[in-house]
Amino acid sequence: MSEENQGFMGAVWETIKTIFWALIIAGIFRTLFFQPFWIPSSSMKDTLLVGDFLFVNKMAYGYSYASCPNIKIARFGVDIDAKDICGFLDGDNSRVWGGEPERGDVVVFRHPVTHQDYIKRLIGLPGDTVQVTGGVVQINGEAVTVEDGGTFEEIKEAQGPEGRYPRCYNDPVGEGGVCVKERLIETLPNGVTHSTLNIADGQDLDDTPVFTVPEGQYFFMGDNRDNSTDSRVAQTSFGVGMVPYENLIGRADRIMFSSAGRSMLFFWTWRGDRFFKGIE
Repeated sequence: MSEENQGFMGAVWETIKTIFWALIIAGIFRTLFFQPFWIPSSSMKDTLLVGDFLFVNKMAYGYSYASCPNIKIARFGVDIDAKDICGFLDGDNSRVWGGEPERGDVVVFRHPVTHQDYIKRLIGLPGDTVQVTGGVVQINGEAVTVEDGGTFEEIKEAQGPEGRYPRCYNDPVGEGGVCVKERLIETLPNGVTHSTLNIADGQDLDDTPVFTVPEGQYFFMGDNRDNSTDSRVAQTSFGVGMVPYENLIGRADRIMFSSAGRSMLFFWTWRGDRFFKGIE
């Protein structure tokens, strides 16, 4: 082999090694510290909008099998579940260097049945009772404080890669029209204040039975209360139900980037006012 060919093959090998180690380092960083998360649905409006991009703080609650990523590349038939990588941490509902989440945290967790990653707000702690009556959350028999927050308005148009249309309090609204939702300010017992949205009164999930949160599990709800599949729905491939401690992935603290379009590359749809925005 000529010196020229040897030099070329050497450069190729060095490139392969560089890419390999870069992927290893990125995988370790993603597993131990921060996981990227792109908001795909409207269940957390107006706290989180479709197209918000954030990093999930995995150090907040320690580590479990759920800290390892799911690796899914449908085009190449790759479907590796977190349990396939970190299954040795599964089974006892505990965590390494575990930290307790606080009521009101916005948390990314692994769905107990489908193993998909969800993001919701923590409402009920172990031992709590939770009920929704007339759209108002009751925790341990006491209604949370709710105040008028005005309205939330957006354009009735397809949103995000999935192209879903928002539901509106003032429906029917034609495409391109102003979609209005009632906005409320909710204060939880520990003083955490955040906004929620109401699309319509008298919805199925506006009145629920009393849920008792078991030890080692948590009760989650979306801020867009009439458009969220959460712990109010029994645990199935559709409903979330109670979420075990070991299924928590991390806490969402800050939006890093946001795009209102169907791709992050559509720079004309970027929401500059949401860059580095804190999550309340």
